[in-house]
Amino acid sequence: MKNSASRKHGLSIGDISARTGLAPSAIRFYEEQGLVHPFRADSGQRRFDRADIRRLSFVMISQNLGFSIAEIRAALETLPQNRTPTKRDWERISARFRHHLDARIAQMTALRDKLDGCIGCGCLSLQNCKLYNPDDRARTRGTGPRYLMGDTPPPQTP
Repeated sequence: MKNSASRKHGLSIGDISARTGLAPSAIRFYEEQGLVHPFRADSGQRRFDRADIRRLSFVMISQNLGFSIAEIRAALETLPQNRTPTKRDWERISARFRHHLDARIAQMTALRDKLDGCIGCGCLSLQNCKLYNPDDRARTRGTGPRYLMGDTPPPQTP
């Protein structure tokens, strides 16, 4: 448990802003979203634990990778509130996110490799659609870009 002296002093929002590069308004937004939990000093000023620098850095990286605030909040809620997270705590979160990142990498690779061909969207506006998706056969598999979503186009007939 943190001693009262370290909690009493903490870091100001300006300190956190300088260390993370986030604007104070962004830090307050993340506070409202439950991603950081500052405390009030005796003077009433909002103060942050040093561990909040890492939490906010994690938030920034996660958002850049496409994770939603809700997904980030769920991950951060698994961290202990009564102590600074350890390396093992962060490894646990990383393992959880790794699965999602691997799936996104596979999806982005498929998009990169197939974007210039038929994506099975049913548009029938390209010359290739007559070859890859005759009579909009992809629509029988559901809505959206079926082939980019993992469906395989039927073999082409000469």
